[in-house]
Amino acid sequence: MFKVNKKYEKKTRSENPSKIAKDLWAIVYSGFVLILLCFFIMLSSFATMEETKVLRFVKSFVHAVNIHTGGLKLDSGKEILPDPFAIIEKNSKISRLLKELQESVKNFKLEKEIYIIMTEKGIVTRLSDTFLFDAGVAEIAQKAKPLLNRLGNIISSTTCNLRIEGHTDNQAIHTEKFPSNWELSTARAVNVLRYFIEKNNIPIRRLSAEGFGEFRPIFSNDTPVNRAKNRRVEIVFVNDDPDNSKEVINEKKIYQEE
Repeated sequence: MFKVNKKYEKKTRSENPSKIAKDLWAIVYSGFVLILLCFFIMLSSFATMEETKVLRFVKSFVHAVNIHTGGLKLDSGKEILPDPFAIIEKNSKISRLLKELQESVKNFKLEKEIYIIMTEKGIVTRLSDTFLFDAGVAEIAQKAKPLLNRLGNIISSTTCNLRIEGHTDNQAIHTEKFPSNWELSTARAVNVLRYFIEKNNIPIRRLSAEGFGEFRPIFSNDTPVNRAKNRRVEIVFVNDDPDNSKEVINEKKIYQEE
């Protein structure tokens, strides 16, 4: 039979539990130091890599050690890390496409009518209905055609699939041609799609159109201004690069800052 050394047993029982607890901080501290060491080793290995990849790693590391992303701020209240547009790789297809879209909107001086947003589904070019259409109709206005021609040229130079989405506010419509907002939003999306096919010879297999009526608002329909923002057509450049889909802009935040 195994016998316990009584002197050892007595010494173990007399050990002060508080002393053991006090020594635990060293284990936590050692773990933290190892994490920092790994962090700086990774930064060193990125010395010859693109800046955007370093920023992605830093952002991932911040989340990994559970540091709140809003904890470090500049005087203006912005986060120290740049927005996702800045983190997208400079030489990627999606980066070049973003630049072309932004330049087109700027050249036509339509910054207040058109928003370009990076979302999980891809690049969304959001056009207001007041720019594209007259009230209650689905025919494209003449003033919108030069920009649509430019967008069509950009689309034809890419291999992206496109989804064109029509949206309205919650004000009911009931005409002979459009019994509901569903018909109106769908007709508008289809007319934009048809314009791209006819004017820019974009392959039909790359295009699709959907109408959502009033059922996908981006604002509550409680004021005329908000209802106007909900009336829109969205041209979605479907993202085929999963690496860039991780960097997403918060759409609600963008509009709140306007």
